[in-house]
Amino acid sequence: MSGVKAASCHGGSTAVASPAGTPVVALAGNPNVGKSTVFNALTGARQHVGNWPGKTVDVARGPWRLPGDRRVEVVDLPGTYSLVPCSPDEELTRELIVTGQVDAVVVALDAGNLARNLYLLAQLLETGRPVVVALTMVDTARARGLTVDAAVLAERTGVPVVPVDARSGRGMDELGAAVAGLLDHPHPPVPPSLGPAEPVLAELEAAADVPQLDGLPRRWLATALLSGDLPEETPEEVQATAARLGERLAAETGDGDDDLWDADAVLADQRYAWAHEVLEASVRRDAAADADTRTDKVDRVLTSRLFGLPILLAVMWTVFSATTTLAKPLQDGLSSLFDGPITSGAHRALSWAPGWLDGLIVQGLIGGVGQVLSFIPLMVIMFVLMTLLEDSGYLARAAFLADRLMRAMGLPSRAFLPLLVGFGCNVPALSATRILPNARQRLLLGLVIPYLSCSARLVVYVLMASIFFGSLAGTVVFGMYVLSIVMVVAVGLLLRRTLFRDVTHEPLVLELPPYRVPTVRVTAAQTWVRLRGFLRTASGIIVGTVTAVWLLSSVSLHGEAFGKGPIDDSAMAGISRAAAPVFEPLGFGDWHPAAAMVTGFVAKEAVVATMAQTYSVTEPGDNHRPGALGGRIKATFEKTSGGHPTAAALAFLVFLLAYTPCMTTVATQWQTIGRRLTLYGMGMQLVIAWVLALGVFQLGRLM
Repeated sequence: MSGVKAASCHGGSTAVASPAGTPVVALAGNPNVGKSTVFNALTGARQHVGNWPGKTVDVARGPWRLPGDRRVEVVDLPGTYSLVPCSPDEELTRELIVTGQVDAVVVALDAGNLARNLYLLAQLLETGRPVVVALTMVDTARARGLTVDAAVLAERTGVPVVPVDARSGRGMDELGAAVAGLLDHPHPPVPPSLGPAEPVLAELEAAADVPQLDGLPRRWLATALLSGDLPEETPEEVQATAARLGERLAAETGDGDDDLWDADAVLADQRYAWAHEVLEASVRRDAAADADTRTDKVDRVLTSRLFGLPILLAVMWTVFSATTTLAKPLQDGLSSLFDGPITSGAHRALSWAPGWLDGLIVQGLIGGVGQVLSFIPLMVIMFVLMTLLEDSGYLARAAFLADRLMRAMGLPSRAFLPLLVGFGCNVPALSATRILPNARQRLLLGLVIPYLSCSARLVVYVLMASIFFGSLAGTVVFGMYVLSIVMVVAVGLLLRRTLFRDVTHEPLVLELPPYRVPTVRVTAAQTWVRLRGFLRTASGIIVGTVTAVWLLSSVSLHGEAFGKGPIDDSAMAGISRAAAPVFEPLGFGDWHPAAAMVTGFVAKEAVVATMAQTYSVTEPGDNHRPGALGGRIKATFEKTSGGHPTAAALAFLVFLLAYTPCMTTVATQWQTIGRRLTLYGMGMQLVIAWVLALGVFQLGRLM
């Protein structure tokens, strides 16, 4: 029933394992309490994301320098309302804490929502792990008429309480000092009294003192057994004792008329009673506490049935238009730099080298690096704008507005989070499906995520839209994202009515954070983390693909010397011509775009690089110039489309959006939803991509 195992270890030979001997501090809390903002302030741009050793759930980790230059590893655990897990990520949070894989826990409590947050704190205290409270959003609570006395809160809970403002850095040193003190002198906190359950818990602690359950906190173990949340190794006699004591507790405390009253309800009732007492003692309310907040007033407009969705669409259109408009001159400047001084200098420096080496370095390596760097302005602007929307609290409202679409697909509103992540990259979005408690919902979501338009596709959209649509490029890019959403919903509805008829929608339960003014520090740190992840993935893929394309383009099919024959007679052209007939009905049946689609199957980051390479390999130094590349692409589409290049370009973009995102996504799907559904999904993507692109081109020819 439970995934908790009594055995525990610190290590693990994975990329995210902590350095040997480095203390691990967990950062826990409810969703939307400012936990990740605290994490970003502690780690800055040094954080990384990966699987916890032995697990398939992604966690963010990073180094934290405590006072005295002491280094610890801080882990941003998935947000949870309770230590009774409903999904794999919540199970990881519980397991790391109760099995001692972390040395201390920093729990973030929202000063304006202590009534809800204190329940999780009560459960954390029951684990016996050293705990420090980071009291967040103090200023926001004060503006609402709520004043929290941190000293009284610390006295009532029995753990250190440090008010922090992660955005300004206020209180972060004090938080570090409190954690350092706990690590130097660890002592278990005193759990809250659970009233009438105490005698039963004492009996159960004694009954559970068996070798199979060694290593688990006694108090937590007793409450878990009483709640029916049984560790895997629980002996049958302990299970029987827990069931008997649970029935006795429910009978002693209930009136016999409530079928839902059981031992778990007794424990929850006592924890909430404790939370109420702590709240009454430590929080002062004034007249403003019951008045509408600024967030309430703004939400009446931004989340309304009438204006909410149009405003969301307008915001996203602005983001994509601004991205394409602002990025273009910067991209052109970087491309000119690589096309001119850098390429010329490389040719001069390699004047002694044989032609094949000059071609490999200049057209392969330098060309690939140039493509990577030319994407940076586009990615930076996009990541900055999306971070601003996320940090302000607006993107959380998008989940609320999308609930109707989620309901139609039989998915809960929390499924919007993986979908949102998918607009950056499909791979972490697939990993994020583990936040859903229902296995069938996770499978359904895993099949629709590849239709989300990732950041790698954005680069191709911008290039093609700039070539064929000029001033309307931003609108075209926005339209591709709208089409992506439409496809996700349409495919989700189709799957819901075929393979997933048993999937039902869950009621909307969503907590909206207050609106906040984003800070430069947090925005810069998050932008860098995302950009670094993109560059880390894209650089190897693009340089490798460009080099491979150059090699294939240098091999002649007619026996000419390496690099001496025309590119039209190369191995690359031959392979691509074999695939080109598939795209003829779509308006781009030439080997150049076919080559881009072939390498795009490996990674969409390689599409633009492949087109630049195949169009320009005979003229070194001309491979990145937007005007030259754009003119050649336009001429090709003019020829293959029978005079309808715009329709063919749209068909190209639609096919690019709908077909298999990349091999990394396929591998992640294989791991997440299984081999059979992955192959089914790939076939479905290819069919949908071809049919949609055909419809777009044929319709465009008639207009």
